[in-house]
Amino acid sequence: MSKFKSDKVMPRYFAIAVVLTFIGFAIVGKAMYIMTAKKDYWTQVASRLKRDSVSVKPNRGNILSCDGQLMASSLPEYKIYMDFQAGTDDSIGIFKRDSIWAEKIDSIAYELNQIFPSRTTADFKDYLLAGKRKVMKNGKVGARHWPIWPRRIDYNTFCEVRKLPIFREPIYKGGFHWEEYNSRNHPFGTLAQRTIGSLFGAMDSAKNGLELSFDSILRGTNGIMHRRKVLNKYMDIPVQTPINGYDIVTTIDVSMQDLAERALIDELKDPQVNGEMGVVILMEVKTGDVKAIVNMTRGADGEYHEMVNNAVSYRCEPGSVFKVASFLVALDDGTIDTTMTIPTGCGVMEMHGRPMKDHNWRRGGYGTINVARALEVSSNIGVSYLIDKYYGHNPRKYVEGLYRIGIHEDLKIPIVGYHPPMIRMPDTKTTDRTKYWSKTTLPWMSIGYETQIAPINTVTFYNAIANNGKMMQPRFVKQIMKDGEVIREFEPVVLKERIAKPQAIKTMQTILEHVVSQGLGRKAGSKSFKVAGKTGTAQVADQYGGYHSGTTRYWLSFAGFFPADNPRYTCIVCIKKSGLPASGGGMSGVVFHHIAEGVMAQNLRRSVKDACDSTSRLVPEVKSSNIAATNYVLKDLGIKNEMVAPKINSSKNIIPDVIGMGARDAVYLLESRGVRTRIHGRGKVKSQSIYAGTAIKEGMRCELYLE
Repeated sequence: MSKFKSDKVMPRYFAIAVVLTFIGFAIVGKAMYIMTAKKDYWTQVASRLKRDSVSVKPNRGNILSCDGQLMASSLPEYKIYMDFQAGTDDSIGIFKRDSIWAEKIDSIAYELNQIFPSRTTADFKDYLLAGKRKVMKNGKVGARHWPIWPRRIDYNTFCEVRKLPIFREPIYKGGFHWEEYNSRNHPFGTLAQRTIGSLFGAMDSAKNGLELSFDSILRGTNGIMHRRKVLNKYMDIPVQTPINGYDIVTTIDVSMQDLAERALIDELKDPQVNGEMGVVILMEVKTGDVKAIVNMTRGADGEYHEMVNNAVSYRCEPGSVFKVASFLVALDDGTIDTTMTIPTGCGVMEMHGRPMKDHNWRRGGYGTINVARALEVSSNIGVSYLIDKYYGHNPRKYVEGLYRIGIHEDLKIPIVGYHPPMIRMPDTKTTDRTKYWSKTTLPWMSIGYETQIAPINTVTFYNAIANNGKMMQPRFVKQIMKDGEVIREFEPVVLKERIAKPQAIKTMQTILEHVVSQGLGRKAGSKSFKVAGKTGTAQVADQYGGYHSGTTRYWLSFAGFFPADNPRYTCIVCIKKSGLPASGGGMSGVVFHHIAEGVMAQNLRRSVKDACDSTSRLVPEVKSSNIAATNYVLKDLGIKNEMVAPKINSSKNIIPDVIGMGARDAVYLLESRGVRTRIHGRGKVKSQSIYAGTAIKEGMRCELYLE
């Protein structure tokens, strides 16, 4: 083994250690130099290389009608700006850039005026120059984020602006830049506006209606993008792709919605009605699908607009449409039947110290009538007398009956603002005077007062009667879809399998049909099909709970279903107005009539034979030409062809008979014989200028007249 020679090795280790020490000192010194002397330089470099995480918004889902028509969709909108400092650090140079502005400013201002006519060319020029001359806090001249137009613009307008001089240059060269927003577009305008809902424009967030109820589904999920700034230019690097929102398919039928809206507005505008507010709900009997829902309120401009969804939120005393619930409870309990008679007298009856009056009390009343007739003529005395007689000793049983038949049901519908009914129970301890139960409460409750019910609950109750006792939850949304594929299906929901005994339901169906055919609901009826329903006229209480301060206001309604013998649709029409005349059957019933007739007409399917008179020909008229081909087609269609082939002279030297032929066959036949042709009109040949059988001469020309 060789001996370790320290005198040779150690100097080498020492030399390496010295070198590494000097390198370390150099690194530390360089770092100190960068941190102090070169601090400003590297701070500027850092400012030129910046990385941020930017949230990327997805496209909001669409809202569709029941047949797939767009009722709400997202479209891009833009706010446009100008950066007057852009491009000053590149090869263009500030002086050259200013010369371009000086040359193009007039044409830019003129083109902007053509795109936005509300501002003149001179105004645009002055406005742009003001932005260009603005002095920023850093001492630089020219605004960095100068709005060209104060409001959002659509995509087409944005494209027009983008074509202008300087604006069409790259962002960091020309300075034109923008902010993109998702805008909600409604192809059918204000149709079902409060039910479909809307967004807060500035925040792109849901405001009301289905937009708000299904906001989490429609909104989608934000994505993430890294934005890196390199040499004053940004590069966007996608990190997480945004997930677009789902589409929802509603139960709304656009044609029915439009029909209901026009019918209601026409009646509200009638000088005799001059309505303040109106509501229509059209529901499919078997499924509970809401096919149309209209909420009209008169605005300050005198026109009617959808401002509040009163169909689901406006709880009020329903009036006489509630009498059906009262009698259904009694029929279901077996306490009354249609053979019972009621002594309504002269139309005024005292009940526990208060006069109960029928609408015709000034004309002597109805005298003695039976149960069915009491509903047909909407007798207040007829209903309240029986309910007070059989339930006055135990009013709790009557209210429990109302709960049982579903008029008090919480429908749990997906519309923000829905208020369940308020039907108070007797013997409930309360200090609220308006909820105090007295002896007069029951008789007046039985005819539609002292309760608070929204129209959506009333129409759901009537729909259950039409559906043989099965109460369906109102359905507003059928499906959730993504890229044309159904993700989730909302099946019809049964709230109550049976609201009353089958015999009680059948009896009520018959009575409601008689209300229209021989009672106060005649104007809601139709000559083409049977209608069943009930009128309602109630005074609207003022803010103090009274009914007689100032001009009396009325809540007019008609609720029913059609066709009565095979119900397909249930509908309620409500109108709020001031002063007389006021008639639920005569005003709301008229709207119901127009809606029912219109809906049934849309579903009408007739045979083509119904449009033919005795002289009509159902066999098509056949042109003369290729008879073999014609016979083949007619045989395939199952039509017997009795036409005889025309006798066309086969001689090439005479003019053929082309009358009855189509243009193509006639021209071919003539020109194949050397005869030039000219066509006038369309269809088949009715006449020819050269008679058939004429000898053909060179240069001959035949005019053909078609019809």
